[in-house]
Amino acid sequence: MVDIGTRVEPFVDTWLLEQRTGVELRVHPPERREVVLTTNRPWEGPDSAYYSVFRDGDRVRLYYRGYCPADLSDMQVTCYAESRDGVRFTRPNLGQFEFGGSTANNIVFRGRASHNLAPFRDSNPAAAPDARYKALGGVDGKLYAFASPDGLRWRPLRAEPVLTRGAFDSLNVAFWDATARLYRCYSRYWAAGNYAGYRAIQSCTSTDFIHWSEPLPNSYDGGPPDEHYYTSATRPCPGAEHILLAFPMRFVPERTRLQGYREPGVSDAMLLTSRDGSAWTRPSRSAWLTPGRDPRNWTQRSNMPACGIIETGADEWSLYASEHYGWPDNRLRRLRARKLGLCSLRAGAAGGEAVTRVLRFGGPVPLLNLATSAAGSIALEVQDPDGQALPGYALADCVPLFGDDLDRPVRWREHADLAALIGRPVRLRFVLRDADLFAMRFAAAARP
Repeated sequence: MVDIGTRVEPFVDTWLLEQRTGVELRVHPPERREVVLTTNRPWEGPDSAYYSVFRDGDRVRLYYRGYCPADLSDMQVTCYAESRDGVRFTRPNLGQFEFGGSTANNIVFRGRASHNLAPFRDSNPAAAPDARYKALGGVDGKLYAFASPDGLRWRPLRAEPVLTRGAFDSLNVAFWDATARLYRCYSRYWAAGNYAGYRAIQSCTSTDFIHWSEPLPNSYDGGPPDEHYYTSATRPCPGAEHILLAFPMRFVPERTRLQGYREPGVSDAMLLTSRDGSAWTRPSRSAWLTPGRDPRNWTQRSNMPACGIIETGADEWSLYASEHYGWPDNRLRRLRARKLGLCSLRAGAAGGEAVTRVLRFGGPVPLLNLATSAAGSIALEVQDPDGQALPGYALADCVPLFGDDLDRPVRWREHADLAALIGRPVRLRFVLRDADLFAMRFAAAARP
């Protein structure tokens, strides 16, 4: 039995389910929206990459690699842009580093670690004020730790690398996991054994951001992937932080779509989910983000998701992905997704149902994030642990739901809520017809 309390449970996996018939777990691809940044400044260029984005108060902060003459060059730079709405980004004139004879630029760091510096705002309550922002960066088998009081002025936390087992030449990300109360790092390495030669993802943990556990390769349902996962872009799911989401760029190095381009390879992006940080579920073996019809997205290392998910409206998330890598108009595009809507339990017109494992909940009002057709519906039956409908909460007692809502309350004909069942072990039986169920939660009180 699991106690879900009042937390949000997005259906990005089937962990909560024990039975399902006629219901599939469906991945919902994002919608490509505006280009938010084109890296056309002299201190940026066609090889700009490795974007990290996060909300910080009333601002959205964006970091990325700019000028990169070579992977091991000490002249590489990290650039910074910001936005109020997550759509329109500007480059502040920071005046910290000289480039081309001028300090009128948005460079926040210079050095070899700029190859892939990945900043984040540290939400650890114990973080020191002068280390409220942290980052990992480095190449050549060495990852270094950095800190900043303001996200603009960076210093190394120590001279020696903090991690030395991995390839590290792409975007290696870290964050504070408030659920597990530790830092997590996801980095790239070369797989061994039967999967030798594939780029793969590993993780390690830390309590102080300096001393890290030994890297542990990600495990996957169905076994290790026989394909290249180049980056991970791993972060806690906003609003459901007990679940981790990852958006690895999947690289296919042997393919060439645009003849005459300087390097072979094409890429897209996948969606992965995890509840413990090491065992990962692939909701679909198909791509979450495809290159589309733009020919410049069919060249190597395009379609790489930025690390970060931003809520840019009451009903939407914004993610970001690079486009046109290696081209003069190298750029970052916003991707729009439904809030908590990356995946759903989906049933077609013939209908289907899903029954949860035995659980307890902590709020009286069940709220569903759902979408149906005009003729579709979702209904909820509450059962005892043996699968028998509880009196007054059977399927026939439920008022069927239809429409498109993020927080739709469920009601029964003689019961406005489930206050009488709080804390009791139950099963939930969802019956869907031409409908998607994205997430659920049990609110602590009815909405006014």
